Amino acid sequence: MKLLIITTCLVAGLSGAAVLAHSGATGIVKERMEGMMAMGDAVEAVTPMMRGEEAFDAERLREAARTFASHSGEEITSRFPEGSTEAPSEAKDEIWEDWDRFAALAEQLKTSAEGLEQAAGNGLSGADGHMSGESMMGDAGSMMGDTGSMMGGGSSMMGGSTAMGSGMSAEHIAQMPADAAFEMTTQVCSTCHTRFREDRD
Repeated sequence: MKLLIITTCLVAGLSGAAVLAHSGATGIVKERMEGMMAMGDAVEAVTPMMRGEEAFDAERLREAARTFASHSGEEITSRFPEGSTEAPSEAKDEIWEDWDRFAALAEQLKTSAEGLEQAAGNGLSGADGHMSGESMMGDAGSMMGDTGSMMGGGSSMMGGSTAMGSGMSAEHIAQMPADAAFEMTTQVCSTCHTRFREDRD
């Protein structure tokens, strides 16, 4: 259920549904909005199979992961020069007021995306090949050690620390079921949007 909520919000906020709101953007603002929409389209492309509504396709998930990776890390932070909040930008001033956290989330998105690309071959965690809420984190829990809380109640990640970024490498994420790795990746996006994106709808 949590993944369904997260992906629904991301698709609404990033994908083609936001094209009208982004009309009129130019320069660096347009470039970063196009990157956000590309990630939203990637989420939209794989969400049905993550819900079990379509057959799981590891290569399609790898393509989505590569899209996330190509719009993360320094690639995304370089597109946020200080003060670039002119309409139709949805960037909040908090980005530059808390730049270290914003940059850490951008790097964690890259790490998560790289791990997701490798985890795609692991398949989904449900016994029937479909995602299930109870089993989603089952196999991953033992690999997460002390950082396990970041995928539970979200206290470490959502509470403002960068524990998520420092706690897991792409190699660790690569060992997860694909749906758990996908949830981790979309959680990073959701966390960033909650703090740094203005809702202009």
